[in-house]
Amino acid sequence: MADKKLQPIIIKRIKKASHAPHGGAWKIAYADFMTAMMAFFLLMWLLGSTAKGDLQGIANYFNAPLKVSMQGGDGSGNSSSIIPGGGNDLSKVHGQVRRSESSETADRKQSLDASRAERARQDAARIKALQVKVDNLISGNPKLAEYRAQIRVQVTPDGLQIQIVDEQNRPMFDSGSAIVKPYMQDILRAVGAALGETENRISLAGHTDAAPYGNGDRGYSNWELSGDRANASRRELIGAGMPAAKLARVVGMAESDLLEPDNPRAPQNRRITITVLTREAEERLLGKEHKPLPVAEKHDNPPAGTQ
Repeated sequence: MADKKLQPIIIKRIKKASHAPHGGAWKIAYADFMTAMMAFFLLMWLLGSTAKGDLQGIANYFNAPLKVSMQGGDGSGNSSSIIPGGGNDLSKVHGQVRRSESSETADRKQSLDASRAERARQDAARIKALQVKVDNLISGNPKLAEYRAQIRVQVTPDGLQIQIVDEQNRPMFDSGSAIVKPYMQDILRAVGAALGETENRISLAGHTDAAPYGNGDRGYSNWELSGDRANASRRELIGAGMPAAKLARVVGMAESDLLEPDNPRAPQNRRITITVLTREAEERLLGKEHKPLPVAEKHDNPPAGTQ
């Protein structure tokens, strides 16, 4: 036993070391990852909402960006596009924004068209009712029925047109004069009373034949004469109770709009034209939209004097 070599005793002691505290580097990496994912999904949305032609344009730009930059203009980087280098603004031209705007525009146009159609329908009904009223007024009044051949009532694209024309032996005015004849005064007062309650505005025009007026090239001519006759008729209409605000215009046409163009000096060319305008004709003639006039109160005894 004594000769046996002794072996050294080895004792292993494991020292436990604690790990260092974790840092925040992983948060930065995670944030970068989420930003990249958001950019990726945004790119997918843009590509999905872009037309095929625009996609081809974008591809062409990235294939040769220097060429676009050197040439300038659209695509050179000086546009307001969301894509550097130019092109159309996809947020305004394609995708959900454009579809929504297009739908709203179509709805507004459809609503406007429906409103105009309804207004035209109401105008047509009023004009037709007024035509029947004037026809009944003329046929039911013995004094007016005597002059029925000189009163022409018809519906035109501009509205209800009432024309009072001359006859050879029964003129509305003396030659070269704007003084209303008594029978013409009766006609105008009856028409003025009938038009007092209409909502539509009225155009009043005076016409002459083509016979030249003496010294017309230097002074008083058919233009002044037709205007004076139109104004004389206006005073009679207003004297019958028609509100002055209903008159949209009073004009003298001279011989510029002959009723009988084949016979420029025919008596029928000398006339007074009263037109109850539709709303569309009123806007077209006056160049702006007018609000409807209030309906005038009905008077049992309209004023007899002239203005």
